[in-house]
Amino acid sequence: MIYGCLENLSEASNTLPENILEGLHFLEKTDLMALPTGRTDIDGDRLFAMVQDYDPKPAEDVKPEAHKRYIDIQYVVKGEELIGIAPLSKGAEMVEDLLEDKDVCFFDKPAQESMLFLSQGSYAVFYPWDIHRPGCRSAKPSHVRKVVVKIEIASS
Repeated sequence: MIYGCLENLSEASNTLPENILEGLHFLEKTDLMALPTGRTDIDGDRLFAMVQDYDPKPAEDVKPEAHKRYIDIQYVVKGEELIGIAPLSKGAEMVEDLLEDKDVCFFDKPAQESMLFLSQGSYAVFYPWDIHRPGCRSAKPSHVRKVVVKIEIASS
């Protein structure tokens, strides 16, 4: 997992992998408020963005998830939320496997989960070994616009 703020991208760029930088540069150079909700292609299935608008939910109403084929860059354009993060290696119980069709599987509450606060301009990068629980309500509930950049693992 990587956490950062887009405003610090020029300082962080020499420490990040090229495929992550490609996704972050898309976020930096695009008018994200003008994008329609849903999928925006950047480079076919290798690199694309999912634009989401929603009200975060209580953490207990959000299923922790992980992916196999894609890395997620979750970037908050507007609003704020909490995202749970836990290591996949700590033996969380998978309760739903949709990896083959939708590249997502869901878990019961993972052990050693920490909550990460994301506000406007911040991002988190989640790898296949990171269980994450996005879209959780923070202490100050707000409507969220988020862009999730999906980076195919084969391009890592």
